[in-house]
Amino acid sequence: MSAAFADPVVAWAAGADDPGRPLVVLLHGRGSHEQDILGLASHLPAGPSYAAVRAPIAEGGGYAWFANRGIGRPLADSLTATTAWFRAWLDEVAPGGRPVVLVGFSGGAAFAGGLVLGDPERYAGTAVLHGTLPFEDAGVDVGEGRLSGRPVLVVHGEVDTVIPAELQTRTWSWLHDGSGAVVTSRRDPGGHALSAGTVAVLGDWITGLVS
Repeated sequence: MSAAFADPVVAWAAGADDPGRPLVVLLHGRGSHEQDILGLASHLPAGPSYAAVRAPIAEGGGYAWFANRGIGRPLADSLTATTAWFRAWLDEVAPGGRPVVLVGFSGGAAFAGGLVLGDPERYAGTAVLHGTLPFEDAGVDVGEGRLSGRPVLVVHGEVDTVIPAELQTRTWSWLHDGSGAVVTSRRDPGGHALSAGTVAVLGDWITGLVS
């Protein structure tokens, strides 16, 4: 693991990993922790192993995936460092050939976006829930067709006032029109929270990836 961060704290939905199953990694929001998002697994389809990982940077009584210069705007050096830390863990638990699905909420959505933009072929699917992708100022590649053929689920809340509106708009537009991804999308009528409708869409999307 990276010398800059402690080894990851990981909570498994069934208490332990089953390495013979696809892996779904749940990434919590900024200032939260792994236990806050682990409960989501009980509402998702049986079959995969579900892991909730604690972000490596202490923040406001919880943890963050990167240092930022405002909501949804990672500092490039920080995102590079935390991405390397996460990948060191992931490559141990999910060697090549094991499908990996990322599910990120809020700040975890931006981190999931940074991961898939850094290595699109590594992930069987990426869910960006009530968040934004990182863009060029975070040191990631958002060139035309960067996510060509990669499954992405994007959900935004119609009255979400946490994530800056311009970042939500740019994320939605680029995923649909510039990324080349196979996009499943939902406009949730609520705000910055996972609704039952969104969880149902997420469950169906995961089933389509791992069945």
